[in-house]
This record gives sequence, structure tokens and C-alpha cells, in this order.
Amino acid sequence: MNRFFVLQKLLELGSFTKTAELLGYTQSSISQMIASLEEELSIKIVNRSRSGVRLTLEGEKIYPLIQQSIRQYEAVLEKATEIKGLKTGTIRIGTISSISVNWLPKLIHQFKSNYPDVEFILYQGDYTSIAEWIRTNVIDFGFTTPPMATEFETMDIKEGEMLAVLPANHPLAKYPGKPLPLNQMTKDPLILLEEGKFSEPLNAFSGANVTPNIKYRIHDDYAIMTMIEAGLGISILAELVLKRMPFKIVTRPLIPKITRKIAIAYLDKKQLPIASQLFIKYILNSKSQLL
Repeated sequence: MNRFFVLQKLLELGSFTKTAELLGYTQSSISQMIASLEEELSIKIVNRSRSGVRLTLEGEKIYPLIQQSIRQYEAVLEKATEIKGLKTGTIRIGTISSISVNWLPKLIHQFKSNYPDVEFILYQGDYTSIAEWIRTNVIDFGFTTPPMATEFETMDIKEGEMLAVLPANHPLAKYPGKPLPLNQMTKDPLILLEEGKFSEPLNAFSGANVTPNIKYRIHDDYAIMTMIEAGLGISILAELVLKRMPFKIVTRPLIPKITRKIAIAYLDKKQLPIASQLFIKYILNSKSQLL
């Protein structure tokens, strides 16, 4: 397992030198461990270049299985600590930016007041990448939308509204708070939040039989707000992420109303690490406090 852990850390840091320093090995020892693993498997797993360390094509195929082995080994250790009466472990969560910013800091802080030795690793992505991370055991569970989690077990968390987001000097920004018909958002350049294979705004446009003028697709809500502030277009974003917006922009509700449902998704609750089970239970008990 040591070689698996070394490989995992090597890919995270992208450097033999940094990995050696962090893990307390010599750089030569790290190289020998990777070479030994490659020799045992009879394939080359990583390529080393000036830009860092990357998986080979063969390595990309086998690495998800290595990650799964690591997770299973960690689950054994966590179960052992639970039996001994300790509550330690590592919780790996897939999340989207609005939840990373608005929900998780407070939830993690409160949870760690009871379980200070639990560690968190957050993977931020879109609905599609989060589903893939669950499927390949990269994460224990993820925040996603139910339509993108039909193959998993899910627990509903919240449903929130999505709002039109406009530059402060835009003609449509003169009526904040007044519902904006969706068909009035088709002429301006639309900056679409890239959410993978599912998009609430695109579904709404399709349902209203109108075609948006998509000019940009961006993964980050805050980058979108920056571009809107600069007058590069308009967008539709979740009300949750708009709660913290130090930008000169204006929001308006939409007609028809667009909502976003958020759920927790995982493969099998019984197979989750104990720490993750406890954190999910804590999230569910805290739903009423999530704004």
C-alpha cells in the first residue's frame, strides 16, 4: 500500500522532490518505489517532464483501481479506529463552488468541534465530474442535482431559486426585484455556467421554446460575475452563490421561475467510511440552517 500512497501523493504534488520532502523519503527512494510498482505491473504508470508528473495512457486506466484500493484500505483503518472508540478519518467530498463557499466552511467548522482529528479533502467540479468521481471512488459522496445522480443513492438537501444576473448599467437592470421574462434574455451574450451534461438554465430555455445567445461557457460562478460586471454579457446563477457578491451587478427573478435542487449522492451508504457517514448525518440534521 505504501507504493499506492506514494503514487497518489506524487500525482497530487506533481513533483518527485516535493513528494519526497513531504513524506520524509529521499527522492531516489520515491523513484525506486514507482519503478518497482511499474516493474511489478509490467506497465509504465507515470511520465516525468519539465511540466511535472502525469499519468501515462496505461496509468490513467489503472489509477482508478489504485484509488479504490486506497479507499478500501482507509475504510479498514477507520473501522478499526471506530471499534477502538475513536472518531478519526478522511472525508472526501465532491462539491460545486456555491456550496464550497456558502455551506461547507460552517458545516466543517462545527463538525470538527466534535471530531477535531477528521480531515477533509474537497474536489470542486461540475455535475458530470462529481458523478464520475463517485462512480470511480475518488470521493465518498458529492453535492449534485438529482437528475445527474439517478445511478446513485441520494438524499435531498435544498431547493433554491436561480436568478438573472445583469451588469449594473444594463437596461433590464432598472427594475430589480421585478420578474424578468426569460425570452428577454435571448439577445444579449449569455455567459453560461458550465455544469456538465445537465443545466437548469438550458432546460428552462428549451422549455420556453427560446434559444439563448451563448457566447461563453465557464466553470466558475465568480469569474462569470466578474465578466458580467465588465459588461461582457448576462447570466443565470443560483441565488445561493449570489449571497456573497462584491460585484456591481443586479439580479432579477425569472418568469418562468427556475429552481435548482441539491442532493447528496453516493454509491452505497453502508460502504461509506464512518467519518463520512457521520458528516452526512450532521448535514441532514443541519438542513434548516442552510440558507
